[in-house]
Amino acid sequence: MQTPARRVITTLKAPVVVPSLVVIGALLVVCGLWPQEAGEWFQSVQAWVIARFDWFYVLSVAAFLAFLVIIAMSKFGDIKLGPDDVEPDFSFLSWTAMLFAAGMGIGLMYFGVGEPMQHYLSPPSAQAGTPDAAREAMLMTFFHWGFSAWAVYGVMGLVLAYFGFRYNLPLTFRSGLYPILRERVNGWIGHAVDAFALIGTIAGIATTLGFGVMQLSAGLHEVAGWNTESTVFRIGLVVVVVGLAGLSAASGLDKGVRRLSELNLLLAILLLVFVAVTGPTSYILRALGDNIGNYLSSLVDLSFHTYAYQPPQEEGWFANWTILYWAWWVSWSPFVGMFIARISRGRTLRQFVVGVLLVPTAFNLIWMTVFGNSAIWLDTHEAGGALAQTATNVDALLFRFFDYLPLTRALSIVAIVLIGVFFVTSADSGAFVIDTIATRGAPDSPVWQRLFWAFLLGVTAVVLIVAGGLKALQAMTLISALPVTIIMLALCYGLWRGLQADQAHYSQDMAPATSFWSGQHWRFRLSRMLHRYSEADAREFIAQTVAPALENVGEELRAAGVPAQVDAGSGGSVQLTVPASGQRDFVYGAHVLIKSVPAFLPREAAEPDPERPHAYDVSVFFADGREGYIISYLRPEEIIADVLRQYERYMLLATDRRTDLLKGAPEHAGPPPTDA
Repeated sequence: MQTPARRVITTLKAPVVVPSLVVIGALLVVCGLWPQEAGEWFQSVQAWVIARFDWFYVLSVAAFLAFLVIIAMSKFGDIKLGPDDVEPDFSFLSWTAMLFAAGMGIGLMYFGVGEPMQHYLSPPSAQAGTPDAAREAMLMTFFHWGFSAWAVYGVMGLVLAYFGFRYNLPLTFRSGLYPILRERVNGWIGHAVDAFALIGTIAGIATTLGFGVMQLSAGLHEVAGWNTESTVFRIGLVVVVVGLAGLSAASGLDKGVRRLSELNLLLAILLLVFVAVTGPTSYILRALGDNIGNYLSSLVDLSFHTYAYQPPQEEGWFANWTILYWAWWVSWSPFVGMFIARISRGRTLRQFVVGVLLVPTAFNLIWMTVFGNSAIWLDTHEAGGALAQTATNVDALLFRFFDYLPLTRALSIVAIVLIGVFFVTSADSGAFVIDTIATRGAPDSPVWQRLFWAFLLGVTAVVLIVAGGLKALQAMTLISALPVTIIMLALCYGLWRGLQADQAHYSQDMAPATSFWSGQHWRFRLSRMLHRYSEADAREFIAQTVAPALENVGEELRAAGVPAQVDAGSGGSVQLTVPASGQRDFVYGAHVLIKSVPAFLPREAAEPDPERPHAYDVSVFFADGREGYIISYLRPEEIIADVLRQYERYMLLATDRRTDLLKGAPEHAGPPPTDA
């Protein structure tokens, strides 16, 4: 009688979770009991950091963008985020919808009208309220929400995805430091790094949730006329958003988060098209071309511009806009980067970089043009400056903008739904990310953990709303951007080293002596290649041909003093293992592979893969996750020759210093999950 599998109660890692909860609790006490004092102190520290390190933020963000472009254009761009034969977990549409919703969706709703209007009224160098001011307003808005912003998220996401899926390390912040710290990532340094990321993620999401409630309240006041200023009402909004986020998180990433993200994207596109069609359409289309051309031609200059020779007209503009944005994107990068990494398994580095940089940026630029240019045009042609008068009240500005478009009430309702769904997706994806960090990427975490983190986000937001400590926690989050930026530069260095090791490892040629087949017994070999195996045939081949061949090699190795063992696994698999100290073991294994029968008719090719006829074969697998190949047509002596061929390659790699990182990386245990 089989013993039932033990039910997992928790996968949380105490060295990461306990210190994080203690620090979050302390911050809530300080920001809740002394909100004014904490806000003043944190904001003074934030101002000090920005004033002295604005040049560092500018150069770092420019370096992140250049780094991603170099990777995409290099030979490393073909490397996959995972084993060579892995396919993407999500379709391109679902992937872009999720990274868009988790990354900047709510920001577009909040600043789509607000930022262009504020730059128009107070531009860095042009005269306020002029066509030059409008042009400069859109240029700076594009710059703040374009390639540079997504480069910050892209670097963090790429590092985590690469080391998580390619090196088989846990999908956590510390894994990106593996090339630098090696095994020390499993010690107190790694715990501290993950705890730091966990605290920053909780603080950032809770702060955004709190500020988002303010905009939702303003929208509901405009639409329904309710009194939304009360604390009780705002707490109720947090409860509703967190409750929906908990349901979404409990349903899983592939259901809840994906479906809500796709709904978000659909609603956003419908709203975008409606505003473009009912607004000043011709002006918007002309402005879009000017905006994109102006942005692309100015990108290099803006990326390195620190206003050293000619300060902006308004004192503090550079610090309060560009540097504050860079700090905010960096402070959010552990959360958004982790989420992007989680949904990007199976894509090549080039696909990742192009997708993360180009797709969201293109949508952001179109969105900002439609809403920003429309608001500026309406304010000067129809509103008589009414929007300019509301520009400082960003919470209500979007709904004031809708007053000058058809179907105002319907637009406001759609916007409220969109903002609400954006907040739900931010909260539920945040719960997934927080749980991933807290468990070191453990799979199959119990549902209650994700619900706990969603609950904690809600409690944090409620406490700060009631006590008025949101600005203090926001300032603290932005202060943390400085050490995170330094860590991200180290991550770039580690990723480059990892890619070099990867290239050296997977491009290693076979030794000339491995061309072992001379053409003998070719009829036997051909008949085996043409024979369609059943599952029983495949298992029999492993048991009667592969296993004895591996045993013969194992006996010879042991006779020579080399420890070697042959083990049978589940599904009829078998593997030869030669343990090695300080590097990956040598593994040569064989398992039953299920594959679709080749289609010879268009009708057959059009059938879904599960409905196509299937056959079985025998494929090899290795410890480093390389793609296997079919061996069911080999004779015993040829299998032995193939084992020696792989062992000789293993010995050559052991002496190649370029592959040091991969030698010690965790092994891909056992055969791939595609066996019978």
